[in-house]
Amino acid sequence: MAVTATGAAADAISSHVPELVAGKFASKLFAQDPTLWGPAAESESSKRLSWVGLGTSSRPLVAEIASLRSKFSAAGLDHIVLCGMGGSSLAPEVICATDGVPLTVLDSSQPDMVRAALTDRLEQTVVVVSSKSGSTVETDSQRRVYEQAFTDAGIDPTERIVVVTDPGSPLDKDARATGYTVINADPDVGGRYSALTAFGLVPSGLAGADIGRLLDEAEAVSGTLAADDEANPALRLGAALGGTQPLRDKTVLINAGTAAVGFGDWAEQLIAESTGKDGKGLLPVVVGDSPTGEQLADELWVRLVANDDESQPSGDAVINVGGSLGGAMLLWEAAVATAGRLIGINPFDQPDVESAKAAARELLGKGTGDAAPAAYTDGAVEVRTAGPDFLGDATTVADALRALFAQLPPSGYLAVMAYVDRIADQSLADVRIPLAHKLNRPVTFGFGPRFLHSTGQYHKGGPADGIFLQITTAPTQDLSIPGREFTFGDFIASQAGGDAKVLADHGRPVLRLNLTDHEAGLAQLQAAITEVTAS
Repeated sequence: MAVTATGAAADAISSHVPELVAGKFASKLFAQDPTLWGPAAESESSKRLSWVGLGTSSRPLVAEIASLRSKFSAAGLDHIVLCGMGGSSLAPEVICATDGVPLTVLDSSQPDMVRAALTDRLEQTVVVVSSKSGSTVETDSQRRVYEQAFTDAGIDPTERIVVVTDPGSPLDKDARATGYTVINADPDVGGRYSALTAFGLVPSGLAGADIGRLLDEAEAVSGTLAADDEANPALRLGAALGGTQPLRDKTVLINAGTAAVGFGDWAEQLIAESTGKDGKGLLPVVVGDSPTGEQLADELWVRLVANDDESQPSGDAVINVGGSLGGAMLLWEAAVATAGRLIGINPFDQPDVESAKAAARELLGKGTGDAAPAAYTDGAVEVRTAGPDFLGDATTVADALRALFAQLPPSGYLAVMAYVDRIADQSLADVRIPLAHKLNRPVTFGFGPRFLHSTGQYHKGGPADGIFLQITTAPTQDLSIPGREFTFGDFIASQAGGDAKVLADHGRPVLRLNLTDHEAGLAQLQAAITEVTAS
């Protein structure tokens, strides 16, 4: 495990690590000292620090999960579906992809994506329902449709559904009363720090990942990360993330040889939800194998390198970060907690994630996911705004995009938020690249509602320098939710509408494009983006 740095990142390490060592920050963190982030954060941090010891404390889960996997395998059940959001889904996704074992992650309320999962190998399927609070509406809805699908197929749902939740949650009580297999997670770990709890380990282990090795890797580095030593990689990474002067608050995550598949998506949630609040924070920008253009003055480039790569990076503010997957997860968790200390925020709450959920529930209750009338319609695309009205005399989708981009401040970023089928419409994420070239500013892309549990917190709680492009679509066919008065289509419309409302309440400019015909609208949108970025 190594963290090497150049330029402003190296300067931040030299400036802050000695004071962190002198204050025994690392040893206090691993001793679960809740006072490290100030009095206002203490009540939350006092119940959110058990992640530091999960390499050891999660060990009993390995045998329990192996036994459950053997039982399912003997019954010919080899298709594992995970219903979960945020930290409950992102860690297993990375763990399984890195180990090369298949896992279907259903982290959406988009009707077409839910239906596609339901119709995929149901006879061979085991469903893991993961929710820390036990009240996550997306996860509850997914559970309900799987229960119905199993019942309709003559399958007892209690033989196919495994529930992971905190002890005593509403889901815990209901699932035990129903007769489901329930595995409780450590309640003193927040969702985005839960990779090495039951939330990360149960679906990964059932899918066939080597979770014992993952815990070995974390345990092997815990002593190093807890050491009050200037060579401590967590202190070095945390100082580089949160200690540059002025703060380089756009954290560009670059795949530079790491074996951890999709690690940037997991780190994105950890960084954005932990730091994006009180008008401060770090915006993670996941760019794949290479950044877009030259390094900007407010960017910190983080190169995710191979485990054995200890090379020195080159550039103005660049760091190389390596390590085994289990070790890297613990490293980044400790580093982000360190960065939170330097930035001056509580890294363990997520107030604006909750506000967006509340707004979505309000719209859902009223049945008005998209109550605002369209400003105009261009072909198969309805055009709306939220927040400041910036459309002027725009009449086309391309005009609307130009009007939105004109709102971009010099230090700002564009967030593209697409409430579409994350699997079938994966190629839409490619629009990030020409948009970044055109704007010469960071551009992020998130599939909704997945990003609401990740960068959604930063969008509203971080610095007020973002502009937002929201894409919604009419599903091919809606899907009802057993026992609910609303459908998946109603729900995702309310999630999009609620997010736009909260962004608008924070004064953020939002362009909302609704595709009334998915295929035609998608082609029209991509043509408009091409037109705007080519000019």
